[in-house]
Amino acid sequence: MPQLSIDIIFEAAIRIQLLEEKTLTLVFSPEGLSIKFPTTRRLADELGVPHYYVLPYFAMMEQEDLVTRAERVGIMTTLKGSRKYLGMLTASWRDEAASLLGSGILEEIEARTVP
Repeated sequence: MPQLSIDIIFEAAIRIQLLEEKTLTLVFSPEGLSIKFPTTRRLADELGVPHYYVLPYFAMMEQEDLVTRAERVGIMTTLKGSRKYLGMLTASWRDEAASLLGSGILEEIEARTVP
């Protein structure tokens, strides 16, 4: 069984959205930018673990102010979580992200998450 961590879950989310589904749901608000995460079940499938293995990591991510969960909405990154997500995305998958989003949109997203 693979070892799990918050970083591994973020990487799995990026792989699912960017490489497999080729979709990224962004929410712009006065507070900043949020990114919709895949479902916990989809992440568990991607990671090859039972669903209940990933749930404690989402509790930790909420405590660390990386994500927020809302009934019937799903899991969204906070501004802090968006910075983490985009940092990982641009470090490892910048070309793929620019191909999906366009370089101008990617740059705008980065600008909106800069501290």
